This record gives sequence, C-alpha cells and structure tokens, in this order.
Amino acid sequence: MSRLPQRPGDRPLVMGVVNVTPDSFSDGGRWLDPASAIEHGLALLQEGADLLDIGGESTRPGASRPAPQEEIDRVVPVVRGLAALGAVVSVDTMRAQVATAALEAGAAIVNDVSGGLADEAMAATVAAAGVPFVAMHWRGHSKDMQSRTHYDDVVQDVCRELASRRDALLAAGIAADQLVLDPGLGFAKTAAQNWTLLGAIDTFTALGQPLLVGASRKSFLGTVGSVDGSVVPADQRDAATAAVSVLLAQAEVWGIRVHEVHSTRAACDVIARVREAGRG
Repeated sequence: MSRLPQRPGDRPLVMGVVNVTPDSFSDGGRWLDPASAIEHGLALLQEGADLLDIGGESTRPGASRPAPQEEIDRVVPVVRGLAALGAVVSVDTMRAQVATAALEAGAAIVNDVSGGLADEAMAATVAAAGVPFVAMHWRGHSKDMQSRTHYDDVVQDVCRELASRRDALLAAGIAADQLVLDPGLGFAKTAAQNWTLLGAIDTFTALGQPLLVGASRKSFLGTVGSVDGSVVPADQRDAATAAVSVLLAQAEVWGIRVHEVHSTRAACDVIARVREAGRG
C-alpha cells in the first residue's frame, strides 16, 4: 500500500517518462535495454523529476499491443531497479497482470491510459492493492483511436466521460484520495481539440480529483515555433512542452508528465517563486 505523492508546495509534481518500448513516438527503442532504461530514469531524477513513469506498451496512434508477458518482461526489471534505488515509480499499463507484477517489483502508482476500461480486472486489482491510480480519458486502443474523435462539445463530453470513470472507479473501491484523473491529450483527439482542452483545464479540476496532464512532445505541438509551417520533430518540441507546463502550473494541476524534465521543472519553479514572492 502506498499513498498518493503530494504536490511540493506551489508547483506540480514532474513525472519523467521512461519508455521501455521499441516503437514509442518520441524515443522508441532508445531505452529498451533495462540497464539503459534505469540509467535514463536516474538521469531524469537528477534533472528534477519527482517520480518516474515506466511503460512497456506504446500508445502512439496505430501502435500494436505487445503480448502481456512481453510487457511484463520489459517493465519489471526497470521498475525493480529504479525502486531499489529509491525512485517513486509509476507503471504505465492497461493490464491488471502487468500492474500486479510491477507493484510486486516496487512500483507505487498505476497509470492506466484506459482508465480501467481495457481490462475489467484493473479496478479491483488497484483497489485491493491500495495504491494510487491515474485514470485517463480513453475511447479505444491505439489502433483505431483517431477514428473516435467526434464530440458534440469536446470539453463537456470529455469531462462527462471522465466523471463517469471517476464514479465507477470509486464505486469499485479505489479511495478518493488515491485517484488522479487525466484528460487524455492526444488520445482520440484532434490537434484543435487538444488546444481546446488545454484552454479549459480548469473544467477538469472541478471534477474534484487531482489532475495529471501529458502534452509532452505530442503531435499537436508539431508546428509550434515552426517558421515555415513544417513539422517540428518530436524530440525538438521540448520548448513548446515547457510552455504548456507553465499553463498547467498556473492551473495548479497535480502532475505534469514529460520526456525532458529540466525545462518543465524550471518552468514550474518560476511559477512557484512568483507566487512565493507575491505572498511576501
């Protein structure tokens, strides 16, 4: 059993991404080897990450799913290694059996992009373990999620669907003080819809649960800063990501999930110091 980490003062928690996958959109294959993934996780901690999110399944649009045992084999050695070194570790998985294996290896949080919809055993598994659970807004697996972008009103529809998951997860026994919600930027959303959701982030804080938001390097940031309108490569979108992090810090979200930690941590620290100075 573990408790939900709390925001450190006036800034959000910074969650560093460790993708143990061959096909993630930003850095697939770079840290597939456990030793490399552990080294990368430690580097993110040194840059200022508060916790690390370890994932063994790519959720980029069109991605295929690995077999359950393959996902376990990818994430468990990394979770075990980083947890043994004192890191607060989240496992990014949609499968209850992967969550169980990762928790046994030392993970403290389960981050499920399906919000428990992809595996009917997930909610009961997390409730029994008594660990924090991040539930994202989700409409389907990566293979076809971008065919599910019709909304009458994207803010109200996402808010309503996320509220429905909140209520179901609480009814399944997950404690209210252990549940985090995520509006799911990039998942069954167009670029325009992502921007609309960001502009209405306060609507999601009104759901009454802490918020985790992941905009890092996503495709809707692909033309931000481009002089000629060409697409900026994913690994060059960290300045845009940091700018989004400023907006999220101002909205007082619980956490921000990013690939490159230093710039987001610095952006959040700026907001915290301005607030501190204003109280002085």
